[in-house]
Amino acid sequence: MKCHITGFLFTLSWGLASSLYFHQGEKEEKCIIEDIPGDTLVTGHYKIQSWDFATRDFLPSAPGLGLFVNVKGPNEQVLLHKLYGPESHFTFQSHSQGEHHICLMSNSTKIAVFAGTKLRIHLNIQVGEHPIDESLDETKDKINDVKERIQYLINQMQYISRQQDYQRSREEEFRQMSEETNSSVLWWAIVQTIILLSMGAWQMRHMKNFLIAKKLV
Repeated sequence: MKCHITGFLFTLSWGLASSLYFHQGEKEEKCIIEDIPGDTLVTGHYKIQSWDFATRDFLPSAPGLGLFVNVKGPNEQVLLHKLYGPESHFTFQSHSQGEHHICLMSNSTKIAVFAGTKLRIHLNIQVGEHPIDESLDETKDKINDVKERIQYLINQMQYISRQQDYQRSREEEFRQMSEETNSSVLWWAIVQTIILLSMGAWQMRHMKNFLIAKKLV
């Protein structure tokens, strides 16, 4: 089927970022005119969905669905010509200032069999040296999740450290109590020995005096 360009040419002049969606038929090429300064990085993010005008709902996309991206500069020089998947992003660098044509065309030949079905393309154009990355939120979520896991591990380590300090203090108390008990037992044994020796000496002295009184010795 011969490619044709529809009357979709217009100028995007909304600043550094432009977001829109449009419907596109089979092998139908639609172009966007963007006035871009020279030596500037341009990033485009897009997503293709099959749209049924009868049911006003999305349909499953055809296998192998993709998008041809063709970018031409002010002097008709080709800056980008490549086939991408159903959801992706493309980048190119402008060499000179002026109007750049960003043309998009699907590679699908299967949507025509469905009456009233076209492709809806969501497109976000970002112009500048530091384009906004749509994956930043997901990256931040992952970083926050990692931070939470690290904080959880730190809390667990601190808890284990406190438990170890507590066990060491309990062991110190138990050791001190054992030493005090052993010391008390030793002194009690010494006192008992002294008492026994004293009683034995007193009994021997008393027996000796008794024998002398009875003139048995």
